[in-house]
Parts: sequence; C-alpha cells; structure tokens
Amino acid sequence: MTDVRAFALLAGKARYLARGENSAIAKSPVKGPVKIGFLGLEGDEQADLSVHGGPDKALHHYPHDHYARWGEGRADDTVLAGPGAFGENISTHGLTEDHVCIGDRFRLGSALIEISQGRQPCWKQGERLQWPALPALMVKERRSGWYYRVIEEGTAELGDLLSMVERPLPDWTVRRVFGLLIAGDHRKDPEALAELAGMELLYDGWRRRAVKLMT
Repeated sequence: MTDVRAFALLAGKARYLARGENSAIAKSPVKGPVKIGFLGLEGDEQADLSVHGGPDKALHHYPHDHYARWGEGRADDTVLAGPGAFGENISTHGLTEDHVCIGDRFRLGSALIEISQGRQPCWKQGERLQWPALPALMVKERRSGWYYRVIEEGTAELGDLLSMVERPLPDWTVRRVFGLLIAGDHRKDPEALAELAGMELLYDGWRRRAVKLMT
C-alpha cells in the first residue's frame, strides 16, 4: 500500500439533529495544524459518549472514495459537496476498507494511530443525508469507515501523509471483520469468530460481539 495524503482533517460540535438527540456528525475542515490527543482531534466533540468517542474511537476515518456512490441518483447532494458528511475526522482518497487491517499503525503528522475497529453505521448517518435506508446500504456494501486509537499524541494538518508503519494482522481487513461481526458473514465462516474473540488489537466491544455470535 502506498502512502496517502489527508484530503481533510475535520472536527465538529454537538448540536440538535433529530429524535430529541444531539449529534456532532456534521464536521468541518480544520485549518492549520491541529493537536491529535488520546481522545481525538482538538476541538472535536461527540454527543453520545456511550457509543462514540473514547480511546478506542478517538478518530473516525471515512474514505472520500465512497462519496460518489452515495451521490448516485440524489437530486440534492449538498451535504456530499465536501468531506464531513459521515462524521469523519480524517478524509482521504485511495484508501478503503479493503486496503486496511485491524491493528494497522499509521503515522499522521507527528501522531501515531492504530486501527481498532470498523465504524458501525447508525440512523444518524441516514438522518444527516435524509436517506433512511442509507445505514443498511452501508452495511450491505461494507462501506463502513473505521476508527483509530491514538498510540502517540502529536499534531497534523491538511496534506500530511498518512503513512503505514506496521501491519501485524494482514489477513484481517476492516471489510472482512466488519462483514463477520456486523453484516452476517460469520454464518459462512464461524471459525473466524474464535480468532476475533481473542484478538487483542480489536476493540473489546467487538471482541464481546464475536463471543456473543459464537453462542
């Protein structure tokens, strides 16, 4: 895999979305260098900390490569006109769920980050794009995005390289793991669940999900 450049680094504040809930899913590009801490980008927020944020979900990466797919057939694609539609903190071209694996470590600016899990779609992404069926399509097509934990804090800015420095689990792409734990692929490969349950680099919530699916 070749290095890719950060197309955008993004942050957002929580505000009312729908269903009586706030969300920080709408992100905007950050100008200039920004600190990457153990809990994410400086100035970024998460509204519901029970399912978003925390050390294992410090940074959300959604491939800008998928935007063209989600823009197909939509009369109003204003939300998709720039990055940030899916709540992502990192946007790139040329890097998708097929190309990255659980445990992959990248250098972004001076920060060191590590992939911890895929991003499980939810209703807020559908609400943001006014497309209720979108989360189910994201699952079906495995266009999930992924999360990083921060191993070493640092700073980064637009245009910095996202450079892989380590790949300990080359057989476990984000697409494969997402398929097994979220999209129902475990029915075709139940033996894989035992490996996921014991995978220390995988977010512990997804390890617990693997155990549950084994029963």
